[in-house]
Amino acid sequence: MSLSFPALSGTVRKVGDLALSVNVMVRRRLFNPLRPDHVVRSAFNVLRFGPFAGVVMHAAQTGPSAGAIVDERGELTFGQLDEQSNALARGLADQGLQPGDVVAVLARDHRGMVLSLLATGKLGVRTVLMNTSFAKPQFADVAEREHVKAVLHDSEFLELMSAIPADIPRVLTWVDEKDNADPSIPTIESLVVRRSTAPLPAPAKPGGVVVLTSGTTGTPKGAPRDRVSPFASAQFLDRVPLPNNGTMLMAAPIFHGTGLSQFTLGLALGNRVVFQQRRFDPEKTLANITTYRADSLVLVPTMLQRILDLGDEVLAKYDSSTIKVIFAAGSAIAPDVVTRTLDYFNDSLYNLYGSTECAVMTVATPEDLRKAPATAGRAPVGIRIVLLDENRKPITEPNVIGTVFVDNGFAFTGYTDGRTKEIVDGMMSSGDVGHFDADGLLFIDGRDDDMIVSGGENVFPLEVENLIAGRDDIFEAAVVGVDDREFGKRLRAFVVPGPDSTRNPQEIKDYVKANLARYKVPREVIFLDELPRNATGKLLRKPLIEMDVDAS
Repeated sequence: MSLSFPALSGTVRKVGDLALSVNVMVRRRLFNPLRPDHVVRSAFNVLRFGPFAGVVMHAAQTGPSAGAIVDERGELTFGQLDEQSNALARGLADQGLQPGDVVAVLARDHRGMVLSLLATGKLGVRTVLMNTSFAKPQFADVAEREHVKAVLHDSEFLELMSAIPADIPRVLTWVDEKDNADPSIPTIESLVVRRSTAPLPAPAKPGGVVVLTSGTTGTPKGAPRDRVSPFASAQFLDRVPLPNNGTMLMAAPIFHGTGLSQFTLGLALGNRVVFQQRRFDPEKTLANITTYRADSLVLVPTMLQRILDLGDEVLAKYDSSTIKVIFAAGSAIAPDVVTRTLDYFNDSLYNLYGSTECAVMTVATPEDLRKAPATAGRAPVGIRIVLLDENRKPITEPNVIGTVFVDNGFAFTGYTDGRTKEIVDGMMSSGDVGHFDADGLLFIDGRDDDMIVSGGENVFPLEVENLIAGRDDIFEAAVVGVDDREFGKRLRAFVVPGPDSTRNPQEIKDYVKANLARYKVPREVIFLDELPRNATGKLLRKPLIEMDVDAS
């Protein structure tokens, strides 16, 4: 079974998808069909300056005094963002940046990050969004590969700058006094002073944004986001009813696809976006929901788990009843976390399955998740999902595992180093394997390279991982395949125990044996205080596979 449109010719299907997308955008009030002038102007801005700058420019033209963002320094309106970014673009041009140049932005969520994105978009400069958890080798490798001409960064990353040539210009996007930044380094504020805030002429073409992959197995690859279309928003809004003119709490980092896409869409819907205090704090998130009466929350799954793990006493201190939509993406959510979220936040969880390369693939709504907490949901408008077997033939029966392929017109066109994902009949591999159930809901069984063969049996660690993590005495778990002389591979489980855990490895093994086949029982169970994750909350499996268990 596959989630696909009827067998129509490509052109007819694209026309149909376009009509459906427009209907979604009208239904979600992304634009007013009674004001075609607004629609045309907004689309024109997006096509000339890129999605992010185009959205803010349109909002500044239609509602300049409306609140746009809130950070540690207070609130900025759409009009202020537009004018200050105009001035900053001129300041960056005076630093020697020209359309077509490449800059790196290494910043947390705050006004400096936002103004950097806007100014580079208005200049036609290509922006590489760097990961705030980078070590020097990763940062240097990406900067060299992407031909970075300048770096805009927070002062906390000053030491990281020693990894790249000293003649690459720097601009500080946020300054903390404790970092003792050299006063000769220009700041965003210094580049804005005494420069014109008047609109800028459009560049010959948008500079574009490069979003980096998670880099869980090495140096992150660059996935350019050069396809500009206002209709891409329909893929999110078709199954996720983000509120209009409300308050969005942004916990996910906007240097990654999840945060950037929802931040842009939140602003397009007229929302005021409240940032965290630069670093995620689960209780502060609850406090901000209460203080700002937020009606939407954007985060990655590990953040959701940390909120729920605060415990009933802490959760009861805050009023989360205003939340209508929780948008989570970036990695799989353990089924028990799904159920706990639905119970605490009143059926508001929407879980997106997507990737940096393939963009949106499926969305699981609260109704889907109540029915099947482990599901990835269904494809929204304009997207086809199919499963192909090892010979790359379609799988049409339910509950048969195959590789997930997606047909999405807004997928990337290839990494910046020239490589790309596997393509079959115009559809791109997600790199995951999964199955459909009899109702057409998609389930992800794991990465295609995570599957191990143990004693001749195919095993996907994710199934075992979810089972262990579902125990009441376990906070989270990770299961990996490691080499075994006798069986080829065997499973090893890493477990973060809760306060009620007995920390008994045999108890965990017996639990798995009672619920799954014998060959899926981990040979070892290792207890850890926390699992290794990157800045977007994605589990880093390589350190677990390579861990010296005797030393742990």
